[in-house]
Amino acid sequence: MKSKKTKKIKKRKIRYDRILIALIIVLIMAGFFTFLFNLKITNIIIKNNNYLTDQEIIELALISDYPKSLANSTQQIEQRLKNNNLIKDVKVTKKFLTQVYIEVEENRPLFYYNYNNQTVLLDGTNISDKYPVPTVLNYITDTYYDEFINEMGKLELSVLNKISEIQFYPNDVDDNRFLLTMSDGNYVYVNISTFYKLNKYISIKENLPDKNGILYLDYGNNFEIIE
Repeated sequence: MKSKKTKKIKKRKIRYDRILIALIIVLIMAGFFTFLFNLKITNIIIKNNNYLTDQEIIELALISDYPKSLANSTQQIEQRLKNNNLIKDVKVTKKFLTQVYIEVEENRPLFYYNYNNQTVLLDGTNISDKYPVPTVLNYITDTYYDEFINEMGKLELSVLNKISEIQFYPNDVDDNRFLLTMSDGNYVYVNISTFYKLNKYISIKENLPDKNGILYLDYGNNFEIIE
């Protein structure tokens, strides 16, 4: 008779040490992600804003209470800010997760238009709020209105701040002439094609007599003293 061979069953030992290490790793990772998720914004740095205050931008971004950083992505903050008429574009970045940098491109106010009692912004939008900008006293024809906004938008802020009032002042020779009253007491004539010369106003003024007068930038740059 053939003898039956008995099979030996090998018992595997449970490696409790490996299970313990795996659990510790899982707990550490869970704790780390919980820590990250609960990190709050600690610093907010805002650049290039003139018409909106830092506090206004922070409130528009809905981060005035310094909330959790990961719960407020850069895209979410950007979208909230772009909903405001005074913001043309914005770039939001984060450093070390808790520092928020907001770089604003303002849709800045250009002038207050007496014709409709509205402030006109860089993109042509009209809003009811008033700002320290030049006042356009009379109606500008549709033929030149958009071009006027475009040229006003090219003016440096230092020059724009020196303009007090603007009149649309066409005559028989020039149907797109403007008369500007400056805050320093001078008057300036320009037209659509010579508007760019206003950016040189400060340097031009340095070479003018120390008296108030009329500067003709529509044709040449003649200066007539007001007696």
